[in-house]
Amino acid sequence: MNKTVVDFVWLIPLFPLLGYLITGLLNRKLSKNLAGLVACSALAASFIVALLIFLEENHTRASHTVVLFDWISSGNFHANFSFLVDPLSSIFLMIITGVGFLIHVYSTGYMKDDDGFRRFFSYLNLFIFFMLLLVLGDNYLIMFVGWEGVGLCSYLLIGFWFKNQAYNDAARKAFIMNRIGDLGFLLGIILIFSTFGSITFSEVFKQASGFGSNNTIIVGITLLLFVGAMGKSAQIPLYTWLPDAMAGPTPVSALIHAATMVTAGIYMIARSNVLYSLAPISMEVVAVIGLITALFAASIGIFQNDIKKVLAYSTVSQLGYMFLGLGVGAYTGAVFHVATHAFFKALLFLGSGSVIHAMSGEQDIRRMGGLKKYLPITHATFLIGTIAISGLPPLAGFFSKDEILAHAFGHNKFFWILGIVGSLMTCFYMFRLYYLTFHGKFRGTHDQEHHLHESPNSMTIPLIILAGLAIVGGFMGIPDVFMKDSHWLSHFLSPVVGPSYSGLSESQELTLMMISVALLIIVILATRNIFVTRGAIPAEEDVEISPIKKVVYNKYYVDEIYAATITKPLNWLSHQFNHIVESKLIDGIVNGIGTTVNKASNALRYVQTGHIGFYLFAMVLSIVLMLFVKFF
Repeated sequence: MNKTVVDFVWLIPLFPLLGYLITGLLNRKLSKNLAGLVACSALAASFIVALLIFLEENHTRASHTVVLFDWISSGNFHANFSFLVDPLSSIFLMIITGVGFLIHVYSTGYMKDDDGFRRFFSYLNLFIFFMLLLVLGDNYLIMFVGWEGVGLCSYLLIGFWFKNQAYNDAARKAFIMNRIGDLGFLLGIILIFSTFGSITFSEVFKQASGFGSNNTIIVGITLLLFVGAMGKSAQIPLYTWLPDAMAGPTPVSALIHAATMVTAGIYMIARSNVLYSLAPISMEVVAVIGLITALFAASIGIFQNDIKKVLAYSTVSQLGYMFLGLGVGAYTGAVFHVATHAFFKALLFLGSGSVIHAMSGEQDIRRMGGLKKYLPITHATFLIGTIAISGLPPLAGFFSKDEILAHAFGHNKFFWILGIVGSLMTCFYMFRLYYLTFHGKFRGTHDQEHHLHESPNSMTIPLIILAGLAIVGGFMGIPDVFMKDSHWLSHFLSPVVGPSYSGLSESQELTLMMISVALLIIVILATRNIFVTRGAIPAEEDVEISPIKKVVYNKYYVDEIYAATITKPLNWLSHQFNHIVESKLIDGIVNGIGTTVNKASNALRYVQTGHIGFYLFAMVLSIVLMLFVKFF
């Protein structure tokens, strides 16, 4: 049988795994330049293979299963270690390896003076390996292995600067909150196997098609899987770990927030679209949670002053839009937004890293201002990312967000109204961030101003490439209102997620677009008037502010509420178990047995007198007792 390029799909995760092993095991034996070259080359090789497979998929749009070996067989349970290559996985392979490669290149410049340079790149490669495993697995178990792997690597990367205890706390928080979601995912997998007798996608989906709409078991499975997605993709109530993940180096933020980990939940639901389409109740839950998350996170982002925190809450909000798309049946729109978001969010995070690099580590936008003349490339690319995420045409974010909102309008007009409100808030806080950072007068120290300079080519070239993708990326999904039958992504993904129809007429969709764009322009002009024309600067934390603003600024005190209602009671309960159950009961039993044995031994040792007469007497007495017992 002739082999095709798809049969070599196993090379895609193999290259970053080898990169991890080389940079991790050789570590100090490699120079920084060589370690960076090995890590970047591994991603470049994976991207080339992924590109070849993508081109093949674009031609055939077929589904291929590549079995590597028989993995687990126990009773009725059987799972091969095999990869699934189809349009959906090939799109994610391109995003992960392509954007991941650019982040790796950027990191060679950003981390060049860090003592943990080699360790950093080994973690990055391992992270990419597990993410590739997640999207390539042809069954839920391999997906879960990758799922857990990216959770582990996020812990290592967020707490990369482990000498800072606050960073360790952020890493631990991310790890624990993800475990909560992972338990739901694992229970969902168990329920899938008990229902269908298999965890392989093709077998599960084939059997599931025979179930009726809103079948209790299917609803239970989809809700449990969604719990896993809520943890990994930071949806309410399991979202608080993501903003704290800013503790890691900026390239880590770009990798986790843009192209990999947080999109895992989107991929899992899109992959399980057959199950979710059979459970409208679950889809409604997904849409509502996504919409609430989008609005909640966007409102917090309005008052944040840390450049990376603003982008972090922006990520949470954009993930909410993706789940809104999934919940209203816009599977293609959600995947479309994953792709465009990977471009402009990676661009924005790496751009913020360039700003932080120039500002000698400063992240407070109130200490910035006027940077466009010092950082021309960073400024231009950051502006492109800001326009793209705001949803202005013709940049990428406009097309993907419009598709989600159009489906939301067709599903529930109230969803569309709230979606527009969230979009306007996104536009406001992103242009607020842009104007405070790059316009007006410089508000930092004299030493910072003296240090200001554009980043090296290793950092600016990835910015330029990502900016280009943010400009043209949206054209993979041009709506019919502009050009008939030109939505390439919809045709490409249709074998996996089905056709994408919003149910709106062209005039309706065009009207919604015009309303959205007009409102966005008004918000941009108002934002410019506030922060450029009037030169307003956000107040310091110790300045008296309105109660509502204070609540939002402090992120609605969600972390404090969790601490009071969950953490403290659990700590108290743990203390009681330790003091009463552990110390008094368990230790009492264990120590009591030892004490009893010691006392019994002390008593019995007096029997050992050393006198033969006593031993003869004891022997005769024992025989008499045995005869007595036997007789009666």
